[in-house]
Amino acid sequence: MPLPFNLHVVDERLPGIFKLHMLASGAALVLIPLVILARNRRAWHRPLGRATAVLVIVGALTSFPVAYESTSPFVARLGFAAQGITWLALVIAGVAAIRRKERARHATLMLAMAAVASGAIWVRITTAFATSLDWPFNPVYSCATWLGWLVPLALVLAFSPVSILPRRKTSRQALAT
Repeated sequence: MPLPFNLHVVDERLPGIFKLHMLASGAALVLIPLVILARNRRAWHRPLGRATAVLVIVGALTSFPVAYESTSPFVARLGFAAQGITWLALVIAGVAAIRRKERARHATLMLAMAAVASGAIWVRITTAFATSLDWPFNPVYSCATWLGWLVPLALVLAFSPVSILPRRKTSRQALAT
């Protein structure tokens, strides 16, 4: 299947990196729901989660050159880069939380990471809907690249019983260590 023009240009400029980004990010999008479904089955959850984390890291790291080389509007490219930074930060924080045995915080961070990943789906749905209504593509696309991941992330964080921010030690805890 031929790529849309803007993706074709990025593929020509970064053939290996673009394909790696699409493969890793797409595979992560497929695995994320499986990892969530397997959350109570440790034998499945751990290896799927580790594989997904690696794919998210690769997808996030390759998102930066892809966003830079994109022919999309500057605001949209910034949205994609910010999404990549956020995706990377959340997966790293989630892995760190589970290593500290903070299961609830890990779960919240991973749901937040999944919400950010869902932006790839929402931006396509939004732009397809907007173009079907003959709305101007560039402003809609630029907004969708930000709102597509910020809204789902905000919803996860708003309804989460656990903060994603690390707990600060009290002066008494700091003195005990």
